[in-house]
Amino acid sequence: MLNQFRSKQFIMFLLVGGFAASINFGSRIIYSHWVNFSTSVVAAYITGMVTAFILSKIFVFTESTRAVRHSIMYFVLVNLIAILQTLAISLFLAYYALPALGVAHFIKEISHAIGVIVPVFTSYLGHKHWSFK
Repeated sequence: MLNQFRSKQFIMFLLVGGFAASINFGSRIIYSHWVNFSTSVVAAYITGMVTAFILSKIFVFTESTRAVRHSIMYFVLVNLIAILQTLAISLFLAYYALPALGVAHFIKEISHAIGVIVPVFTSYLGHKHWSFK
């Protein structure tokens, strides 16, 4: 199983995911000007997810034989699980853990960044075996 995380495909997934995560992270800051933190995290995740799907299809899972509409369906399903991870971690860190640790600056940014990073491994396996089978 660990060999899956040592492949060129996983490295490309990390690069594409890193770019999509930066889109996610940056758009959350922008969305926060108009909506609350929870809503901005979800909206940013959707923005990043659309970016990730397009780039993953083009650069990562190039040998996928699954129909695009099925890929989209599974991609959304895998990301629904990941967004729950992201949201739970982001909210827990922002409102409980970091304040309890005495962190006073950039709490929402730190919380969201960690929340985005955590589901990388579960998402890769889900996309490899379901979304782009």
